[in-house]
Amino acid sequence: MSTLPLTDLSVPLRALRLIGSEFAYLPAPSVSVTPVYPDRLELLFHGDGFAAFEVWREVLKLPAEGVVHRVQSSGSIGVLIVHGAFAGAEIRLVGFAPVLYPEPVGLGAGAPA
Repeated sequence: MSTLPLTDLSVPLRALRLIGSEFAYLPAPSVSVTPVYPDRLELLFHGDGFAAFEVWREVLKLPAEGVVHRVQSSGSIGVLIVHGAFAGAEIRLVGFAPVLYPEPVGLGAGAPA
């Protein structure tokens, strides 16, 4: 259980309020604010591709070279992650999309020989 008062989350909540007013026309993300990271606003995008993630990355002026690509769920889900700042808050965008043609991964793949 967190002992932080809600006021300690004011930075990401203020950023969310600004995002809601300035970018209301953009696709709606899932939103996460947590006392574990009290200065972070996390925007999550689940879909058939990374288009919404990219639109948000561009309007928030987060650099493309900062995007990290990963896969999960045995290679069937692609994940894009980028960090930045907006209105004093740390912003973390995370996009999830299915990998259309995942490469088969054998047991022990990636282990040093």
